[in-house]
Amino acid sequence: MGFEVTAAAYGSFMGRFSEPLAPAFVKASGVSAGQRVLDVGAGPGALTAVLVEVAGSDRVAAIDPSQSFVAALHDRLPGVDARAGNAEDLPWDDASFDAALAQLVVHFMRDPVAGLREMGRVTRPGGTVSACVWDHAGGGGPLSLFWDAVHELDPLAGGERGLAGAREGHLAELFTEAGLADVGSGMLSVEVGFASVDEWWEPFTYGVGPAGAYVADLDDAGREALKAECASRLPDGPFTLTASAWLATGHAS
Repeated sequence: MGFEVTAAAYGSFMGRFSEPLAPAFVKASGVSAGQRVLDVGAGPGALTAVLVEVAGSDRVAAIDPSQSFVAALHDRLPGVDARAGNAEDLPWDDASFDAALAQLVVHFMRDPVAGLREMGRVTRPGGTVSACVWDHAGGGGPLSLFWDAVHELDPLAGGERGLAGAREGHLAELFTEAGLADVGSGMLSVEVGFASVDEWWEPFTYGVGPAGAYVADLDDAGREALKAECASRLPDGPFTLTASAWLATGHAS
């Protein structure tokens, strides 16, 4: 799917949205100083870094299946217990954490319910499990404009609208199915500025995620046509995009 890439490539592509999202997500999840916290699907550490600011590096653990991201976590946040692995099989004991968070990763889990259930298992009874996923289905995600342009040129192309948790209410449904209690939901939004269409487009050529994989499979003419279609939907000069993510929270039992 295109996530075994460098931390710099991911940061340029999605970090510009995930980094400003992280503080709002941590606040909405109620994480506080002194808690022991787990970041599931940490990537190169956008959320992990904020958790360290709140709880301290010795109170934060992180996991990601990408070896390059885990190496980046060790370099960026050496005090964090960062490990390679999958959400569906977390390498920590029951009730190890006060809170477990997953930012922009539930929709990429092999089995989202199993992953959320594991997050609940490693969280103490009454502790918080929280996740957020971009609003791909509702058109509010950061890649919605890109996929709209893709489907204008290639109506049979895939996309990210059908991913787990990407439509209204679905993330909360997954939480309930995973056995989490007191499930609540909401939405978070961020604004990101760009100097030009070229600045916005360039990271799509880095091969990150489904969008990057789609661009990588195009020939030169196809890439130019897609860039032009995207540009027709964006202002010529500096512009700001708003991206929204669905939020769900629950308690371990």
